[in-house]
Amino acid sequence: MDDQQLLRYSRHLLLDDIGVEGQEKLLNAHALVLGAGGLGSPVALYLGSAGLGTITIIDDDIVELSNLQRQIMHTEARVGQPKAASAREAVAALNPGVEVRAIARRATEELLHELAQDADVVLDCSDNFATRHMLNRVCVALRKPLISGAAIGFSGQITVYDLRRDDSPCYACIFPPSQPTPDARCATTGVLAPLVGMTGSLQAAEAIKLLCGYGTPLTGRLLMADLRHTEFTEVRLHRREGCEVCSAAQKTHTAE
Repeated sequence: MDDQQLLRYSRHLLLDDIGVEGQEKLLNAHALVLGAGGLGSPVALYLGSAGLGTITIIDDDIVELSNLQRQIMHTEARVGQPKAASAREAVAALNPGVEVRAIARRATEELLHELAQDADVVLDCSDNFATRHMLNRVCVALRKPLISGAAIGFSGQITVYDLRRDDSPCYACIFPPSQPTPDARCATTGVLAPLVGMTGSLQAAEAIKLLCGYGTPLTGRLLMADLRHTEFTEVRLHRREGCEVCSAAQKTHTAE
């Protein structure tokens, strides 16, 4: 690190769990962020401010005025721009030393597979079950740690699927694809603005923990927040025997 970096990241360097070695890991790390909305905003901003070397952000949507109540990366001046490009501009303004790759395309399984191959950690900031299942399949196949967040109304949840570990459940273990779950969207249901900020900030914190290798990640634990009553609940998660995604993949990995 040069003198400017030593000063910029000095408060990280003071933390025994991060220090110079941990900050160097962050500077050399690559995160893939799916979604540049309410969750993706704090994720990208905090990972960028923390000095993550490369952040790939994929989102095919554009900035709309109704986004600005909660999607703090975007501004009124950038209404009409692709969210991915707006995200790159926001992170660059905060920390020009971070490389942000803006992918303004609809996520497909093939594209996610291509993008995730070079990532050290993947963060799911999407807003629908089909996309989450698609990203989960990719992360299971590539054995990439996946940090999943969701928020609607006054309720948020976050967990880590560390798919490098044979004992970690995957998203499909908890939400089987064979059991359709109706999507609840902010456009029709509403969402409290600080909720997505809190949930996305926790996702960023979990990513930094995984990359630096300290603390206890949320692997196998689902943290749920109810901001209407300011209550937090933790539920233990387990691998589902016969999961159509990770069980089959584990057999393949074992055979290899």
